[in-house]
Amino acid sequence: MGQTITEKIFSEHVGREVHAGEIIRCNIDMVIGNDITTPISIKAFEESGKEKLANPDGFAIVLDHFIPAKDIASANQAKISRDFAMKHNLKNFFDEKDMGIEHALLPEKGLVLPGDVIIGADSHTCTHGALGAFSTGMGSTDISFGMITGGNWFKVPESIKVVFNGKPKEYVTGKDLILEVIRILGVDGALYKTLEFTGTTIPHLTMDDRFSLCNMAIEAGAKNGIVAYDEITKEFLDSRSSLRAEPKIHYSDEDATYCQVIEIDVENLEPVIAYPFLPSNGHSVSQAVIDEIRVDQVFIGSCTNGRLSDFEVAAKILKDKKVARHVRLILTPGTQQILREATKKGYIDTLVDSGAVVSNPTCGACLGGYMGILGDDEVCISTTNRNFVGRMGSRSSKIYLANSAVAAASAISGYITDPNSL
Repeated sequence: MGQTITEKIFSEHVGREVHAGEIIRCNIDMVIGNDITTPISIKAFEESGKEKLANPDGFAIVLDHFIPAKDIASANQAKISRDFAMKHNLKNFFDEKDMGIEHALLPEKGLVLPGDVIIGADSHTCTHGALGAFSTGMGSTDISFGMITGGNWFKVPESIKVVFNGKPKEYVTGKDLILEVIRILGVDGALYKTLEFTGTTIPHLTMDDRFSLCNMAIEAGAKNGIVAYDEITKEFLDSRSSLRAEPKIHYSDEDATYCQVIEIDVENLEPVIAYPFLPSNGHSVSQAVIDEIRVDQVFIGSCTNGRLSDFEVAAKILKDKKVARHVRLILTPGTQQILREATKKGYIDTLVDSGAVVSNPTCGACLGGYMGILGDDEVCISTTNRNFVGRMGSRSSKIYLANSAVAAASAISGYITDPNSL
């Protein structure tokens, strides 16, 4: 009986063939926590009486949500993780000295790899499936169980095969592909299932595109998103200065069983805009232009679209142009290294000259924490992953999700704009 890539990853970890629906106990290669979720995990770990982590080199803490601390409460939250990291001499601890948003930073560091089983106390941990890994978000107590035992329990998910066909048009990205998938499936159409992304489009997608694609699998309710290892994956991994371990490469069998197959014609896909208040409320950019949607804030960043290519395309569009007078353009690089590279290549100068402001790497604006809060009735076009009521601030504000090219074009006009029209 054929297996999917997700079934094969679990089979390799448990030492026998497993299939969708089975309940298994599985070792974990990387457990990830952040400044919001890790203190709860630390408390549970310490209450267990354990004195040592089961797999210290397979545990990473990334302080990224409210760092640098925005208030006393967030400072105290971070202090719990800092003290724990010092006490256990944690190798993979990332704070202001080497900061970044966890789902951008860990791939950059070579800490998440093809064939891994990865869990994190953040729903967008599914990002790392772009590297051919099983990666999923879990609760803080599940994370503590991983810290204590080095493993956890899983139900092997059924898989939905998403077949993308054709070469994307200019300014159509991985973000548009996943917004189209979510538009088709809805926010719970893939509940506890794998979204396995395949098709002739995949070789045209950069790693940045693939990270965006897998990042938002959770917005369709999926347990994980995954793209199989190929030459683009290899090139990305070869560019890392060091890898945590050797990649373990798996591919789905031709006779693997899928609970659903979705085919999407990418050649005819426009940039997709998710209207308030759900990521599934997708419309074409052409429709958004017709609707004449005025924006107050443009945000380019987050674990979804805060990578080097996002600032490259934004700089291309904004070069020698100015942000509309009534618009705020906020940029949040995913990591310090991305910021350094974007600066070296001149993207940051171009964007600041246009009227943008650049923040440190942080999740703050995306979750409505700080560094970009929306006021009453304000409208934001954002490259983030969620547009629920009150997600980025006031409950009367509105968020439209888009790719970075659309966001940059909209900053110029002050209305949601098709970048091809500039």
